[in-house]
Amino acid sequence: MTLPLEGLSAVVTGAGRGLGRAEALELARLGAAVVVNDYGQPGRDGSGAASAGPAELVAEEIRAAGGKALAHSGDIADFARAGELVRLAVTEFGKLDILVNNAGILRDRMVFSMAEDEWDSVIRVHLKGHFNTTRFAAAHWRERSKAAGAAVYGRIVNTSSEAFLAGSAGQPNYAAAKGGIVGLTTSTALALAKYGVTANAICPRARTRMTEDVFAGFERPDEGLDPLAPEHVAPLVGYLASPAAAKVNGQLLVVHGGMVAIVERPRVRATFDSKQDTFTYDELDALLTPHYAGRPPGETFAAAEVLGLRRA
Repeated sequence: MTLPLEGLSAVVTGAGRGLGRAEALELARLGAAVVVNDYGQPGRDGSGAASAGPAELVAEEIRAAGGKALAHSGDIADFARAGELVRLAVTEFGKLDILVNNAGILRDRMVFSMAEDEWDSVIRVHLKGHFNTTRFAAAHWRERSKAAGAAVYGRIVNTSSEAFLAGSAGQPNYAAAKGGIVGLTTSTALALAKYGVTANAICPRARTRMTEDVFAGFERPDEGLDPLAPEHVAPLVGYLASPAAAKVNGQLLVVHGGMVAIVERPRVRATFDSKQDTFTYDELDALLTPHYAGRPPGETFAAAEVLGLRRA
């Protein structure tokens, strides 16, 4: 029986541990040859010496199970090293078909206490790291498509977070980076669709070293699979990377514990029209203040409801 990803090659960043590891193993199980990337720093804040160990261990695990895998321990937030990573997949496997961006760090602090380097480092690894690999993979697919005169096979799966959707008081850098990743994903989806490439993002909920504080009160069950295990997330990544997901593009999906939710793009709740050439402060006060207070606006100015939604 032919596996869904047979003959395809993939790059997975941050794949030495946690979610990335589970995703790399799943892609390999589905038949893909995988470049396992991990910078290998022991601290979830990006501290400690880099190490090839974590990436090598996962690559060896894939090979031991009969799959094809290579290890890469470069820092994907470094533009040149990200290019090197993509070229490694192309050189060793003939082409790149799948890119899964997962690498990240945490440097949590309230916004009024955050240092500049705490902001910069998180944005660098998450957002710039996603851009760097995407940029080189996109150029590869565009060049192949132009040479062939036809669409090629390309899949990007990016990692956002519910911290972007719902906010996270102690993570302004992380939430901002994850929001930026969604913007990068939708822009990339539009730009690369004509080449046969899709780009989607997931918001995974899983127990990893990145979330050990968040899920500290949720203990692992004595029996059965942990509802917060990364293995609940990996199958969705495998699906999005597969030919079956050819028509899934520019989407954001939340996934955890046997549940997948498709997130709708932001919708307009209500619009307000001025009776003059432009709004005045008094008009806006008369409309918006009662609207957000949960009271209907006064009779002076009418609110037009949009998309069939009721005003909150």
